[in-house]
Amino acid sequence: MKLSTKQQGVLKGMVAAMVIAIIVIAGAIYFNPLGNEPSSSLTARVRALGLSLMLPSFCVMIFIGALAKHRFFSPEDIDGSGLTSGTKDAILLQSILQNTLEQCVLAFGIYTAWCLLMPIEWLSASIACSLLFAVGRIAFKFGYAKGAPSRAFGFAVTFYSSVVLYLILFGYLLLS
Repeated sequence: MKLSTKQQGVLKGMVAAMVIAIIVIAGAIYFNPLGNEPSSSLTARVRALGLSLMLPSFCVMIFIGALAKHRFFSPEDIDGSGLTSGTKDAILLQSILQNTLEQCVLAFGIYTAWCLLMPIEWLSASIACSLLFAVGRIAFKFGYAKGAPSRAFGFAVTFYSSVVLYLILFGYLLLS
């Protein structure tokens, strides 16, 4: 099966995102930048979880604000998508927000499980994924209007960082 030009562009973004996610997570586990030691307390776990959730929450807040601002200044969109079909700009902002919310739900569950169940020396990985989440959302937002190849990296780095974290978590729990 021959891939279209768009599919090839999406694939390149996906592969780059997967490689970056693996490198960043492995680096965070190996180098333990938080400096957590096995004797660290539950407080360290809760702190790491709180730090991990800050950037994804910030991304949702920014995208809600962007859509609200657009609607306020747009006579066509001020009544919201439930009452109007929405302009192209409103639909674009709503799509970015919707995808960010979906990614956030996935990340929150995985980050929480990671911070509560994994070795404390590995907690930096969830914070690193939080950084990747923010980078991914920025890339997704700026690439969205240009089409699938341009938004692929942003989507994939957000998604794959959560997936890789989950797979490591699942494997660790299965083997321990």
